[in-house]
Amino acid sequence: MSNYLGGLRRWLLRSAPSPSAPARPSPAGNRREQEGRREQAPSPGGGARRPQRLPSLLSARSVAGEVFLLQLAVVVLLVSAAVLALVVQARSSAMLDARHRTLAAAGTFAESPGMVAALHSAHPSAVLQPSADAARKIAGVDGLNVYTLDGVTLAHSDPRQIGKRVVGPFASAAAGKSFTETFAGSLGQSVVSVVPVKDARGNVIAVVSSPVTVQNVQSMVNGQLPVVLGSAAAVLALSAGGTALVSRRLQRRTHGLGPEEMTRMYEHHDAVLHAVREGVLIVGDGGRLLLANDEARRLLDLPGDAEGRPVTDLGLEEGIAERITSGRAATDEVHMAADRLLAVNIRPTAPYGTAGTVVTLRDTTELRALSGRAEVARERLKLLYDAGVQVGTTLDVERTAQELARVAVPRFADVVTVDLLEPVLRGEDPPDMNTEMRRTAAEGLQGDHPLYPVGRLIRFVPSSPMAVGLAGGHAVLEADLHATRHWRDQDPDNAERILERGIHSMIAVPLRARGVVLGMAGYWRGRDAASFDEEDVSFAEELTARAALSVDNARRYTREHTVADTLQRSLLPRGVPEQSAVEVAHRYVSAKAGVGGDWFDVIPLPGARVALVVGDVVGHGLYAAATMGRLRTAVYNFSTLDLPPDELLSHLDELVAHIDTDQQEWQGITGATCLCAVYDPVSGQVTAATAGHPGPALVHPDGSVSFPEVPVSPPLGLGEGLPMETAELTLPEGSLLALFTNGLIEGRDRDPDTGLAALRAALSGPARTPEETCTAVIEAVLPTRPSDDIALLVARTRRLDPARIAEWDVPPDPAQVSRVRNACARRLADWDLDEIAFTTELILSELITNAIRYGSEPIRVRLLYDRSLICEVSDGSSTSPHLRRAEETDEGGRGLFLVAQFAQRWGTRYTARGKIIWSEQALHEAGAGSAPSAALPGEALLAGWDDEPL
Repeated sequence: MSNYLGGLRRWLLRSAPSPSAPARPSPAGNRREQEGRREQAPSPGGGARRPQRLPSLLSARSVAGEVFLLQLAVVVLLVSAAVLALVVQARSSAMLDARHRTLAAAGTFAESPGMVAALHSAHPSAVLQPSADAARKIAGVDGLNVYTLDGVTLAHSDPRQIGKRVVGPFASAAAGKSFTETFAGSLGQSVVSVVPVKDARGNVIAVVSSPVTVQNVQSMVNGQLPVVLGSAAAVLALSAGGTALVSRRLQRRTHGLGPEEMTRMYEHHDAVLHAVREGVLIVGDGGRLLLANDEARRLLDLPGDAEGRPVTDLGLEEGIAERITSGRAATDEVHMAADRLLAVNIRPTAPYGTAGTVVTLRDTTELRALSGRAEVARERLKLLYDAGVQVGTTLDVERTAQELARVAVPRFADVVTVDLLEPVLRGEDPPDMNTEMRRTAAEGLQGDHPLYPVGRLIRFVPSSPMAVGLAGGHAVLEADLHATRHWRDQDPDNAERILERGIHSMIAVPLRARGVVLGMAGYWRGRDAASFDEEDVSFAEELTARAALSVDNARRYTREHTVADTLQRSLLPRGVPEQSAVEVAHRYVSAKAGVGGDWFDVIPLPGARVALVVGDVVGHGLYAAATMGRLRTAVYNFSTLDLPPDELLSHLDELVAHIDTDQQEWQGITGATCLCAVYDPVSGQVTAATAGHPGPALVHPDGSVSFPEVPVSPPLGLGEGLPMETAELTLPEGSLLALFTNGLIEGRDRDPDTGLAALRAALSGPARTPEETCTAVIEAVLPTRPSDDIALLVARTRRLDPARIAEWDVPPDPAQVSRVRNACARRLADWDLDEIAFTTELILSELITNAIRYGSEPIRVRLLYDRSLICEVSDGSSTSPHLRRAEETDEGGRGLFLVAQFAQRWGTRYTARGKIIWSEQALHEAGAGSAPSAALPGEALLAGWDDEPL
């Protein structure tokens, strides 16, 4: 509209008729004819008269003349200001130059060689006066004067002043400071600089002043005035000529129209302004309405005398009146005027006219209603998209409910509450029909609110919207809570407080996913929001349905997590078996993201030894927990075979590879790691092997911490039959051995080196019990939200008392059996174990006899007095005995059967140089194997001394 009015105005400018000529079809042609007649009119002298250009430019009756005079005045004003500024600048520069020149001259003369000597001479004036005159002429100053500190003149530009005492502002110079100032002296108004003269010790002995008269400075400025004034005159002439050219061009453009003609030309706008379908207002610079067309009057309901009055006095809406008078540009801003929505455009009239604004108005009530509904739909779609992104970010039921409430406030509702059934929170399947729920999330509540708090167990009455929606499986709308009564049956007093708080509308929507109702979502609006309608109900159902899927996923995950956690903890050791080799403490911490496959174990071994094991199955959930149970069982079974750590891990590697091959439903590799360490309290030696697992940490008795180098083999299932490697260490008594899984030292935001450093710091320090050590490590090293399971096993090593160890070398002679048997009996008597001496002699006789007959050298016998009595017979043969039951007609073959009857446990383990056959007996007969008289008949007892092989 603004472009159209501007084009119309320019067309009228070109087509407006002259004020003295009648209107004709072609105003431009009429103007040319008038100008032709004026040019052809004879002059008084009879000749043709030339057109008069300059007088028309100087005439104030035309627009061009007014512009010319105004521009000429501006040019004269600017040139005058420039000349004045140059003169002032020249004077200022000359004075500044005089100050610099006098200060330089006085300073140079004061520090000149011989100055101090001249001052101390018998006739200082005779020495200084010639030098001062010469220096004054060279420096171009009006004088170089020397004064004593008491004001006596020693040298002066006027010789008549020598010897006279003067009073001047020399206090600063006498104090050793130079200065420059303007004052009236003997030479008149002058610029003078004063500099102190100092002797070799820095004492001020005289002052030197250098004046320049202001008259001389002014003469320098006056010498520049002709150039300045000449330049100003040239600029003025050029500017006047340029202004004349511009005004002449403006005259041609306006066809010589005067102000009155231009005014009449703008009157032709009325016919156009009142015909357009948009309201047009022209507002002056003072906020007064200059023009309003018919459409504007209709839209704004303006009074008849609106033109000429301030816009603020026309009874307009406050917002639109302030916007019109602000003068700021606007494009399609929407404002209310009575019951209409008006699109307002505001543009300044400059440079097309005087200061003011042009306002156009367009009725967009219907269009705005349509666009408003489209905007609401767009916002709803965006909210659904945001809900899909922001709801269900974690597999936590409560967190998911909170995310649903948070995403809907305040974009859809002022308050959102989410109530879930109790079984859903535990990950269980909800019942078919239950109105008892627990408030899980509430968003938008501030201060002392009347709604039930989070954590409150609520039993909804049958008439409440929640119960009705739950029974019908659909959303329930309460558009006006003041008008309905049945929703108050839940809690009448609380309902009144809700209304007093300003909450007036609500929607109750069941949380339903996969045909199962999980809970209810409540959407509430307060006094500043419109009531819910049917469209809001549809949107609430869609939003709740999307969130319900996330809640159900979290519920299913919670159920799986609970099952996996139960399985995991049921498969872990519930206690540590009794043994004397180490004092053990342990910790297991499950990951927040889900139960993994970490485990630990403490397995007693023959010979008072113990196996310490930690392992980790990659992944989380039921499969990881089940795999962990299989591996732990396998480790325990392999340990019963008394395999060394490297062989045990080799068998375990084969088992994991078989699991990967046999598990058809699991399309992946069962990643697992394991660390196995066997500690012997007799020698204090630990043998460790690891398959892809972090090595142990060793805390020495002095509190220092080290991480022994243990050869790392590939993780279980990836070894491909490669041999495992072991490391052997001898530990001092009282050392701490810490075995852990990688979840303790690694994390999303922590690298292993940082974790190891933190573990070292937590383990180091004064001696602590294993239980205290576990607590300290978990508190110092455990991440805030561990992403993986953590298993920690801490063992303090012990040594078996050498007085409880007995060893004998046995020559390969059957006659030596009785000698060794008698020596063992004496040692048992020393240990006060006479109760089991008889059965021990039976066991040793059988084991030693068969080692001599069927084994090879060296043969050794060792007794270990620990929680039980351990008998070990070793030889250099790797032939393994087998238990069998002899027939009644057999003459032998009952020796190993007797050993099994009289010992609690027995077995064979292989060494690098043969084998060891061992047995364990309780320290008291009541806990030992059955007594000979009660277990076997006399014939069997006698057969026990048979010399047949085992």
